[in-house]
Amino acid sequence: MSDNLQAAIYKPDPKIEALAEWLGAEVEAADFPETQIRFRNVRAASSVGLSHLSDEQWAQHFGRFQPLEGNLPAPLALKYHGHQFRVYNPEIGDGRGFLFAQMRGADGRLMDLGTKGTGTTPFSRAGDGRLTLKGGVREILATEMLEALGVNTSKTFSIIETGEQLERGDEPSPTRSAVMVRLSHSHIRIGTFQRLMAYEEADHMEALVAYCLQHFPGPPPPKDAPDRDNPAVMLLHNVVERLADLAASYMVAGFVHGVLNTDNMNVTGESFDYGPWRWLPEWGTGFTAAYFDHAGLYAFGRQPEALHWNCGQLAVALRPLADSKPLIAAMERYGPLYMKAVARRWCWRLGVEERGDQHDPQLVALCEKAMREGKVQPDTFFFKVRQAMIGTGNDQSPLDGEFGELLSTYSPFDNKHPYWRDESPQSMLIEEVEAIWSAIDQDDDWGPLNKKVIAIRRMGEAHGTPPSPDGHILQSVS
Repeated sequence: MSDNLQAAIYKPDPKIEALAEWLGAEVEAADFPETQIRFRNVRAASSVGLSHLSDEQWAQHFGRFQPLEGNLPAPLALKYHGHQFRVYNPEIGDGRGFLFAQMRGADGRLMDLGTKGTGTTPFSRAGDGRLTLKGGVREILATEMLEALGVNTSKTFSIIETGEQLERGDEPSPTRSAVMVRLSHSHIRIGTFQRLMAYEEADHMEALVAYCLQHFPGPPPPKDAPDRDNPAVMLLHNVVERLADLAASYMVAGFVHGVLNTDNMNVTGESFDYGPWRWLPEWGTGFTAAYFDHAGLYAFGRQPEALHWNCGQLAVALRPLADSKPLIAAMERYGPLYMKAVARRWCWRLGVEERGDQHDPQLVALCEKAMREGKVQPDTFFFKVRQAMIGTGNDQSPLDGEFGELLSTYSPFDNKHPYWRDESPQSMLIEEVEAIWSAIDQDDDWGPLNKKVIAIRRMGEAHGTPPSPDGHILQSVS
């Protein structure tokens, strides 16, 4: 989607209100000392018809949380449970955020505006409900880079500095505060269903399944899938497809989310809620992003298994609405779907057309071997291969050996974007992230961040949109 996208007409569509009584709790945003706009995502705002807002209106809606016209009358802090590092926790929910608004995008899909750092809620426990400005900057960098690399991600919609000083144990304090708004198709989590199962609210679960199928439709289950017309079974098939593709997209991007708990798993398959994320400095399956993930549960190479495990928790939660056999059948599709998604996305990032099951897995394996043995950072590897293939680089070594021989049998894309003539690729290594934050923290210099966002979006234009199975995983609705 280009920056000069014609603005859609704002279409309020608060469909969640019928579920609100048991799905969340009405709350109020904190009254912040300041509301200084630091990041305004014009591209995302255009997609939902809100790019016309003045700075004053933007600050009122996304810093003071004055309701959008015709939309939710009050913010809704959502209720959910979740497995956190495989330990079930019934004491969670939106502790520092809420659902602020819903609307239709230009493609007809229902969209959410959710927040982070908007103050305490009934689910805050001992937290202060705030977000550090550094955390907000990291969200911008993560979502922009992931979107450019074809990952289905939420969009950082707005960052407003709020003028408070926060104390944090894991970064120098006091530190500056912010409030963030994200744009995504939904904030319904696997943990939302887990909570309804825990409280034996089968009627509410049935209503939530119907809501998800209506607003986030996907392709129907395979024709031979047992009980394929059961709504709960249909939903699980959709989520399995989406999370298999999400896991593949993480791996091809060289991205480590860090906290793949079931309360961080959206049923739309969108990645969201970025905390200790990292990109690989070099190819290695054991790389871990979160300093507190001592066992490496969510290490880079374990992410596909983690998302499969999370799908299993949704299957367990849906048991009041379906028999085990059709749910197990849906779960068994995850592995093959994941492998196909890896091949599809890997070929896309290499800039070649897929050849099929006999060739693509071998190509992926040879790429991994080359990166592992050469200790090459993934962004650099893919960039140099693309340059060598289309003749814009001086180094032909990426095409040496068995990998180069196999790659030469693939048909390359016709891509003449000037990005492939750059001296080096865009990446998102921790040193650059810290340098961008340091400029803001020490000198209030937002130039490096803004420059990086522009460069990342240019890279995204060069890559284009990755192909998805059957054209769409999350289908448009009229």
